[in-house]
Amino acid sequence: MEEIQENNPITENEIPIDENIIESPVRFSMITLRGTVAFPGQTINFDLSRDKSVLALNHALEENREVFLVTQKHAATKNPSPKDIYRIGVKARVRQIIRLHNDAVRVTAHALERMEIDEYISVLPFYEVTLKDMPLETSDSVKLDAIKRSVNDEISKYCKLDIKIPPDISASLRFPDAYGFVGLVGAYVFKKEEDKQRLLAAADEYVQYEEILSYLIKENEILTTEREISQKLRKKLNQNQRDYHLREQIKVIQEELGAEKGTTLDELEEYRQSAKSKKLPKAALEKVNKEIVKIERMNSSSPEAAVSRSYIECILDLPWYKKAKETEDLKEAQRILDEDHYGIEKVKERIVEYLAVTHLTKELKGPILCFVGPPGVGKTSIVSSIARASGRKLVTMSLGGIKDEAEIRGHRRTYIGSLPGRILSGMKQAETVNPVFLLDEIDKMSSDYRGDPSAALLEVLDPNQNKAFKDHYLELEYDLSKVMFVTTANTLDSIPLPLLDRMEIIELSGYTYEEKLQIAKKYLLPKQVKANGLKENGADISDENLKKVIASYTRESGVRNLEREISTICRKIAVKIVNGDIPKEEVYTVTDSDIKEFLGVVKYRGDKQNEKDEVGTATGLAWTSVGGTTLSIEVVLIPNGKGDMVLTGSLGEVMKESCQTALSLVKSRAAKFKIDFEKFKTHDIHIHFPEGATPKDGPSAGISIATALLSAFSNRKVKKTVAMTGEVTLRGKVLPIGGLKEKSLAAFRTGIKTLIIPEDNRKDAIDIPAEVTDVIDIVYSDSIDTVFANSFAN
Repeated sequence: MEEIQENNPITENEIPIDENIIESPVRFSMITLRGTVAFPGQTINFDLSRDKSVLALNHALEENREVFLVTQKHAATKNPSPKDIYRIGVKARVRQIIRLHNDAVRVTAHALERMEIDEYISVLPFYEVTLKDMPLETSDSVKLDAIKRSVNDEISKYCKLDIKIPPDISASLRFPDAYGFVGLVGAYVFKKEEDKQRLLAAADEYVQYEEILSYLIKENEILTTEREISQKLRKKLNQNQRDYHLREQIKVIQEELGAEKGTTLDELEEYRQSAKSKKLPKAALEKVNKEIVKIERMNSSSPEAAVSRSYIECILDLPWYKKAKETEDLKEAQRILDEDHYGIEKVKERIVEYLAVTHLTKELKGPILCFVGPPGVGKTSIVSSIARASGRKLVTMSLGGIKDEAEIRGHRRTYIGSLPGRILSGMKQAETVNPVFLLDEIDKMSSDYRGDPSAALLEVLDPNQNKAFKDHYLELEYDLSKVMFVTTANTLDSIPLPLLDRMEIIELSGYTYEEKLQIAKKYLLPKQVKANGLKENGADISDENLKKVIASYTRESGVRNLEREISTICRKIAVKIVNGDIPKEEVYTVTDSDIKEFLGVVKYRGDKQNEKDEVGTATGLAWTSVGGTTLSIEVVLIPNGKGDMVLTGSLGEVMKESCQTALSLVKSRAAKFKIDFEKFKTHDIHIHFPEGATPKDGPSAGISIATALLSAFSNRKVKKTVAMTGEVTLRGKVLPIGGLKEKSLAAFRTGIKTLIIPEDNRKDAIDIPAEVTDVIDIVYSDSIDTVFANSFAN
């Protein structure tokens, strides 16, 4: 439904109705109905949500007049024009209106008489029309009585055939002479809008009853045919049941005559032997035996037998007690982690601690590890290393896009095609009770009418509950307490707090250029040389050229695109070898010209800083799920204005509030910077954030916005080599922000020379890479005055 404007005057739950309505108004407010046709004499209820309809209703109430209700031709049309609206409707008196919780309005109205649109007086802001009377013409009384009797016969048949009609309505339909009979038929018998409208528009009474009789005859034929088909199907089902009993008798006779056991009996015996040989919990063993007995009593080809077989196989395939032998050598685990990943020392240290504790306690009662970071930084691969280092099997389950709770807990066996959830399916795949279970992209889950999968995961990830995890399909308690669950996410914002509370967050931030260089040399290049069929060490790329690939052909926090570009280089070398341009046994040295030939034109030239010191601009810094980025802020003052502020650039509510705060701050310091206060009243202010297609929100651009505003009002230029980040208050205090490392890397890529950050973030500066601090001067600020002092060129 469309939203109703907030200035809607309808505020009461119930409106008292004045019976002294102005008679015969020349102009009527018109309300278009969707999917409803009103008939004279009816009291109808309908909801209004479109602005046009609500305004029409308001106007009618204010003028104390009736409204004209008419149906639009297609219910899907959102803004119908006159050609989309029928011309015949009903004049109605509003009896009651109720405001609903979703800002829609529910109206109760009594339809008085049918009318036809004479002329459209206005179409905006709502429809106003003049109407002409449409009295129902009288017909020959003998013919009318005759057709009413025919209608009475057909309506009696219809009420017997259609069991969906309520008893009270069915009783009322048996009196064709009663007032409102036509409207009752239109509401409860006629199905389509066009049929109802044609009934309403009939010229005289006889034509109306002729329409009803024609429709009833057709409907009765359809309902009679449906009943015949239903009876035939029921008879066929009874026959199938009889055939089943006969087949069972034949089966018994064959066994009495000494016939060999069929394949079904052999299969059931295999289930029994397998259940005995496998170590199963008592409850699981009882379930298997119960299902085997059930299959023996039913037809082996019946659907129920197939469901029972699948259930038995699920129980037998699950690992109930089998454990993989875990590695207790922490030095070997450390070696594997170092071998697979460069850097991220804190992450690897935490993993080794986790493994040490599990070895000592022999149980996994600690928190679930959750690796959070931008795409391509190695979250999934570090989990593979954990499995390899601990000697456990790895099971991966992607949660991206999952909306159905049954994906976690499975479907109940009452449904056709039911299956166990993906947790138990993963355990069947692992074949052990202690795998490393990766729940990938846990931040990409959502919920709908089928349930909330994140709520189902609470039971899976809670060490106090997962010892007795119940899958809807299995219907048995299954122990997940020995599973090492690990999750990954790009951001924490979309993860529900109860789920987040059960996890220990380990952040993997973006890589610096130096880290990417080492990863490319030690991991990516050897991997792609092997993957593309080149001789070992068959491609030699210098550090300088690798840096060129990193800086000019990729822009990411991780190294996924970097690996793709290195793969492209290796493929080009492979083509040259196959074509005979390069000797197969030689090591090929990739030159600067080869980079341009293999990878094409340069894709990225880095985030551009402003070309020169300018008035009304400032460079902020932002954090995104794929790393840090620079944020350009532009302010323009428009003369002959009224002091209005325009904000563009796809801003969120928090960022809009930051703009208001920054403007008030600049106004409060106008005298200090010799700004004529009249300028705030005579100029409109336009604040723009380029790249408007990208949503922007958060308070960390506060000091950047204030700097750009002060620059515009004081006509002072902002240094192009200065970037800043920090939240600002009305009193000019600079508050701390997050994502400092990623933001500093963005400033470094852009060529910024001075970085202004909040004083309270000084403790976080230890995370800023040395290659950044070597070239960027960091200024700590706890006041906006410090920001202004370091930002302006004049």
